[in-house]
Amino acid sequence: MPDAAPHPFATLTPDFVLDALASVGLVGDGRLMTLNSYENRVYLAHLEPGTPLADTAQGAHPAVVLKFYRPGRWAPEQIEEEHAFAHELMAAEVPVVGPLLIDGRTLHEYEGFRFSVSPRRGGRTPELGDDETLEWIGRFLARLHAVGARRPFVHRPAVDVTSYGREPRDWLLAHGALPLEVERAWADVCQEAIELIASSAWHTGAERQNDPQTPGIATLRLHADCHPGNILWTPADLPGGGPHFVDLDDCRSGPAVQDLWMLLPGERVERQRALGALLDGYEQMREFDRRELALIEPLRTLRLIHYSAWIARRWDDPAFPAAFPDFGTPDYWRGQIDTLVDQLEAMQAPPLLA
Repeated sequence: MPDAAPHPFATLTPDFVLDALASVGLVGDGRLMTLNSYENRVYLAHLEPGTPLADTAQGAHPAVVLKFYRPGRWAPEQIEEEHAFAHELMAAEVPVVGPLLIDGRTLHEYEGFRFSVSPRRGGRTPELGDDETLEWIGRFLARLHAVGARRPFVHRPAVDVTSYGREPRDWLLAHGALPLEVERAWADVCQEAIELIASSAWHTGAERQNDPQTPGIATLRLHADCHPGNILWTPADLPGGGPHFVDLDDCRSGPAVQDLWMLLPGERVERQRALGALLDGYEQMREFDRRELALIEPLRTLRLIHYSAWIARRWDDPAFPAAFPDFGTPDYWRGQIDTLVDQLEAMQAPPLLA
């Protein structure tokens, strides 16, 4: 059989990346570092002294971050809407790292690849065991959501039962992603979970109560992938210290709690403590609808389904088999079945209180 065609990202040699940088008027000094990203390809590029925009980067050795978007994932208008949201947040002094505006554009194209250029920002993963840190993050999330609530997305999708549950479930089954020995068991428990979410927990407003006078839970523009790796922390005694948010690549619309639950630790007692600290900060800046707490476990369940499909859809990218060597095996899917069974129980338990 002929060898499989190389993945498009194989094109991104160091020379290609530097040429793309030069195409927008930025001259690299030859130093490149690949940064952690599975979905896209991201590089730290140092600039020659005196290069335009070099003063945007911090430190003695100015550098920028290039993001090459995965071909076929987002349409140009969806990427541009992400960029516009980032710039709207920055204009409101929400600490978000957004793309640079170069020649009036944030989205560029070179030899078939779409890419953006952002300033370099350092930081470490925040200490989520510290209540003061969580409260600080809560305040900034509330400010992010205040901007997100101003208007809806036009082109970006939503975090909902269809896009995070039914569609990825159907794709996995249609493409034979599961071994036959576990396919039926996974499909059954997945269907049970989706039905439970769609019929009860997801609808905590008018649809659930059959009361047209009771408003449903509001949706707004979100970060939508707000896990600890997408928050960088700098010491409070430095200019701009505290949390700043990176990687709006997955921004979508949805309930506000989507940006909170991934910051909660595993055990219920610890989740309760962390949620209280987050909301202590959040509610200093913006009201939070307590009905959304019933969505935490449904959102966790939907992410599990969506995540498996995300890996399966990218299996032709050599980075994925290397990063997820057990994916697709019967043991992997048995683990997913067990986790979904646990989630069925969790979704029927009383929600966290705060």
